[in-house]
Amino acid sequence: MANHTSSGLSSTITNGVSTLACGMPLACERVDGARSVSVCWSLPAGSAHDPENLCGISSVASELILRGAGSMDSRAMADAFDRAGALRSAEPSIRRMTVSATTTGDRLGELLGLLAEMVLRPRFDEASIEPTKALALQSLESLKDDPQERAVLAARLRHLPAPYNRSTYGDAAGIRAISRDNAAAWWAAHAVPVGSVMTIAGDVDPGAAATTLDGLLGGWSGSCADPRPVGTPARGYAHEPDESNQVQVVVVHDGPSAADPDADMERLAVSVLSGGMSGRLFTKVREERGLCYAVHASYRADQDRGVVSSYVGTTPERAKESLTVLMEQLDQINTGDVTEDEFRRAQIGMRSKLVFSGESTGARAGSIAGDLVTLGRVRSLDQRLESFASITLDGLNAYLRRRKPGTPTIQTLGPAAVE
Repeated sequence: MANHTSSGLSSTITNGVSTLACGMPLACERVDGARSVSVCWSLPAGSAHDPENLCGISSVASELILRGAGSMDSRAMADAFDRAGALRSAEPSIRRMTVSATTTGDRLGELLGLLAEMVLRPRFDEASIEPTKALALQSLESLKDDPQERAVLAARLRHLPAPYNRSTYGDAAGIRAISRDNAAAWWAAHAVPVGSVMTIAGDVDPGAAATTLDGLLGGWSGSCADPRPVGTPARGYAHEPDESNQVQVVVVHDGPSAADPDADMERLAVSVLSGGMSGRLFTKVREERGLCYAVHASYRADQDRGVVSSYVGTTPERAKESLTVLMEQLDQINTGDVTEDEFRRAQIGMRSKLVFSGESTGARAGSIAGDLVTLGRVRSLDQRLESFASITLDGLNAYLRRRKPGTPTIQTLGPAAVE
């Protein structure tokens, strides 16, 4: 254990993760040979935190914090990040708001100062409110031209409990109701240290970074917990009419949470289903039968739950058969029939993704932040690789036979329901 002191403040470092004086966890990972450094600041400010009458406020806030902070207006702030050689972004998800930035290692202190201004002292200028709301409404309107995204959002709405079933786009009434005052008040309630995490990967001195942050974040306080799930999801089948010559099919079922020991088993299983052109879904649904133009599956997990989503894009004439074959493949893998070749390809694919992501400081910072939020600890790249290496074919098939996908959600979007 070590302490770093600045201006009477101190942070405590344990097992590579420090708790800053303000109460926010910080994890730093030095990447040998890297000249860049990436910062990932994850805050409890996702769309699940939006008030029901202001759905979309997280999306609007993510844009507003980029438009001026402290003494800097929007232009001065953009110029300051440019002088620091930094790329920056603020992206809301269901649970979190992720503020990310990348620069060279020698500019990290400057970058941290700018990020602290952006998060702790955003201006929320009145002149920026209406243009930002207009952008949010345009994004919402653009969903009319993205049927796949609409099908995914409709499936999420019925599969997950409120408020975790919300869209990050918000809704038109909520966006229009946002004012300068309620946006600033919402941000102040959610941009708090207890509930947030920061990770830094690349050319970083962990001790120096902790000292710098203790100086920058002095006086920052507050906490924010995740909202409680409400109600029972509808799930089952539903159809959304859409006058087009395509049908979007989304099937969602439950998976293990991020902290579940079976999480990596699930990742391998989904890689067997959807690991490129050799995956079962591509082979069985597209190549052998020519039923669709796109098919894939994915797995995402947080601290409470996991979700496996499968997608098929097809034509109205082939929609029923496409859904039937997709469901057959999702059922078939639960018999535990993964072959040696499928297992080997899935393992190689997962290990390659991990290695490639470890070569990007931005991806590594994001991965560390995900670990801190969902697990409360950080796994090294070697530990992640060892986890997959320890899985055997027999172990994977045994997991699949005891897997509990729960009641699925089936969502179609197109000219007619799939009977």
